[in-house]
Amino acid sequence: MPGMPEELPQSAMPLLEIDVLRTFVSIAESGSFTRAAGQVFRTTSAVSMQIKRLETMLDCALFVREARRITLTDDGERLLGYAR
Repeated sequence: MPGMPEELPQSAMPLLEIDVLRTFVSIAESGSFTRAAGQVFRTTSAVSMQIKRLETMLDCALFVREARRITLTDDGERLLGYAR
């Protein structure tokens, strides 16, 4: 996947829904899809689908998914700065 450019002006970012960005930030801060789902009052499945759509729209992986741990990719770190 090509990923997001290093420096992207905020005006050049695609228009992203605020609730998807809230979900993304919640996952990034909690390190868990399940905990984030509780914080945004959605099911874990709904949160997972939101992030999959976001990654498809941006054409990049935002998280490294390991057995019991979620970490941000470099693209995820850049999006987190934008989302906050």
